[in-house]
Amino acid sequence: MTAPVFVVDTLPDTRQCVLDGPEGRHAVSVKRLRAGEGVVLTDGRGRWAEGVVLAAEGKDRLTVELSPVCEDPQEEPRVTVVQALPKGDRGELAVETMTETGVDAIVPWAASRCITQWKGDRGEKALGKWRSTAREAGKQSRRTRFPEVAGAMTTKQVAALLAEADFAGVLHEDRDHPSEALATAELPAKGSIVLVVGPEGGVSPEELAVFEAAGAKPYRLGRSVLRTSTAGTAATALVLGRTGRWS
Repeated sequence: MTAPVFVVDTLPDTRQCVLDGPEGRHAVSVKRLRAGEGVVLTDGRGRWAEGVVLAAEGKDRLTVELSPVCEDPQEEPRVTVVQALPKGDRGELAVETMTETGVDAIVPWAASRCITQWKGDRGEKALGKWRSTAREAGKQSRRTRFPEVAGAMTTKQVAALLAEADFAGVLHEDRDHPSEALATAELPAKGSIVLVVGPEGGVSPEELAVFEAAGAKPYRLGRSVLRTSTAGTAATALVLGRTGRWS
C-alpha cells in the first residue's frame, strides 16, 4: 500500500517538520503511525513531499523527515463537473466519487428542478461539507492536487462558465430531444472540459436552451439513465480515459 497522505497549509523548506492538530491526531491516534513508517505531505495544490516518521508524541504530534518537495502540474484537459444539488447526502457521495475518479473542479448548481436549495447558513454548511468531502477523498485516493469546489452558481453563471470552455456538454437523456453520445464526442487534448449534471428531475427545457446558447450540446452516457449522484463520476471516468489522462 502507498504511504498515507496528510495535508499541511504549506510545505516547509526545512528537512524536518511537525505534523500536529487534526492531521497529527489522525496520523498518531487513528493511523497509529510509528517511527520508520512512510508518509506523504501535500498542500492539496500540487506540492508534496515524501517523508519518514522520526517520532510520534502524545496523541497528536508527529515529527517527520522530508525528502525534497515536488510539484505535480495541473493535468490537461482540465475537467469540471457542474453538479445539480441532490437530496440528502447524495451530494457528498457525488463529490467523493468524482474526487476519487480524478475530477479537477466541482461546481454546485441550483437548478430549477432541485428539491434541495442552499440558502443562508444552511447553504454555507452544505458547501463546507462538500469541500471537506473533497479534501478527505483526495487524501484517501492519494491525490496531491485536490479538486476545487466553487460556491453554488445560478443557471446564468453556469452558462458563462460553459461559454469559456473548450468543450461544453450537458448530460441529458430525453427521447424528445436529440443528443450525441459522449463516448464518441470529439474532445480536446488540452484546455478545459465542462460537463453539466442535472437534478433527478432532469434539466428543464429553459435551462437547456440557455446552455445551448452558451455553446453546450446535450450528450448521453448510454442506454441507462444514471442518478444525478453517479452521472458525474461516470462522465469523468469516460472523459479521463478518452483524453489519455488515464494512460
